[in-house]
Parts: sequence; structure tokens; C-alpha cells
Amino acid sequence: GSARAVLIAGPTASGKSATAMALAEECRRPDRPAWIVNADSMQVYDALRVITARPGADAEARVPHRLYGHVPAAERYSLGAWLADMEAVLRAAEAAGALVIAVGGTGLYFKALCEGIAAIPAVPAEVRRFWAQRAEANDPAALHAELAQRDPATAASLRPTDRQRILRALEVVDATGTGLSDWQTRTRETPLLASHLAKRVVLEVERTELYARIEARVDRMVAEGVLGEVRALLSRHLAPDLPAMKAIGVAAFAAHLRGDIPLAAAVAETKTETRRYAKRQITWLRRQMAEWPRLTA
Repeated sequence: GSARAVLIAGPTASGKSATAMALAEECRRPDRPAWIVNADSMQVYDALRVITARPGADAEARVPHRLYGHVPAAERYSLGAWLADMEAVLRAAEAAGALVIAVGGTGLYFKALCEGIAAIPAVPAEVRRFWAQRAEANDPAALHAELAQRDPATAASLRPTDRQRILRALEVVDATGTGLSDWQTRTRETPLLASHLAKRVVLEVERTELYARIEARVDRMVAEGVLGEVRALLSRHLAPDLPAMKAIGVAAFAAHLRGDIPLAAAVAETKTETRRYAKRQITWLRRQMAEWPRLTA
């Protein structure tokens, strides 16, 4: 059809990559290639191929993949950076006559792509809890100093005593990777991809089946060398609050590598954390992307 893009959202382990792959191979023609483009905020990092279940070299050899592993783990990637990267990919795809198949679990990316950035997104409850605890343990000046490192533009506009606003700014930059003042200047952006140009779908998997897939995936990570990957990441001595260091499984496998917990415990913890994440994704997709068609995968 006339769609320039197909957008495939869904929780972790719902089969998005396999669906994108099958679609790309089915839809491409000599005059219209198909590109698979990443819309997952963790699969962008170079150091996290195994632990984020990024498409492997075989998949990348069969169909061109874009925006996977293109960001150094030492950087803080953000929604704004992804939108800029996506804009460049859409332009290149148009020039090449390519169909873009965007796939990922970061619903906020898709929402911003199709609706523009209407307002500052909701901050997850656990991020709010984390900063509430930090605020109890630290005075506002210390929090302001931390904000000055993470989001200098917003920090410069706030008094070091303004606890509430400092807290809010820290929550936003932590949850989205983008500073509060950036959000405020960007609130009226028009969407990059008007809805008529994209076919949209959310993959849904029955809960027990999804959990079984998550367990199998984590077991597969161990077989595919996740310990070596985490060891290499740790050897870079990166700041612990970087997004790449917060990827699910990094803390648990790192604890095992330090000799603190057995491998079985690290695997179990990663499975539990991934299930919780999938549950949060499902809730978010249900609330924020209710109008997207559903496909049982």
C-alpha cells in the first residue's frame, strides 16, 4: 500500500523482531527494499547485544538494520536523540524508496513519532520513588548539584533551594534521558510520521506464554555469552547511573561476576526483573496506545 512505514510495538519477548523480519522479507521488492529500524531505548547501545536480545549478525545480513548498537555505552541517549536519528532514517528511506519497519518496546518513542511531543511524559512510579528517597537523604543543594551535571540548562534556571522543582527535573531527565527545559521548548513539535503514512500494530501475547518466552530468552542469553558481555561492560568503568548500566540483567550478572551470588540466582533475578518490565510495558501500551490495532502473536 501507500504506507511509508510499519510500526511494531509490544512488550519484551513478544516476538517483535521475528515479526519484523518475516514482514521485511515478504514485503521487499527489487525496487523497494525494506529496512528494520530500532525503536528500543536499550538496543541502541553498542555494548548490549546479548543482554538486550538485539538482532544477530545473521538477521542483519538478511535485511538492513538501522539504529541498533550505534550509541557508545558511555553516552546518555534520549528520546530527542532518537527522534533526530529517526528523522534521518526516514529521509534516507524516502530517497532509497525503502519501506521502514520500526520495531521496539519503547512505547514513548512511537508515541512521540506519531503524535509529536505533546507534553512531558509520565514518570514511572519507581523513578519517582527513587528520587523521593534521594531527596530525604540529601539536601536540595546536593540534588541541585546532581541536576547541574545531568541537565545543566534546567539547573541554571532553578534556585538551589527549590526542592520540588529540582526533584521534578531529576525525575524527568532520569525517566526520559531528556532535560526538562528541552521538553518545554519542544512541546509543540509536529509529528515526524503522520498516522496515515504508517501502519501500526501492538503485538499481544497471552501472559503465561509471554513469561515462558522471557524465561527461555534469559537462558539463551547465558548460552550466547552474556557473562562475557557484562564483564566487558564492567571493564569500561562507566558511571553506574548511565542508562546502559541500568539495562535489565546487568546488575544481577555483575553481582555473579563479583562472586556475590551464584549464576542461578543471577538468572532468576533477571527473569523476575524482565517479567516486571513486560508487565509495565503492557500497562503502558494499554493506556497510552489504546487506539493501535492489536495482533495476537
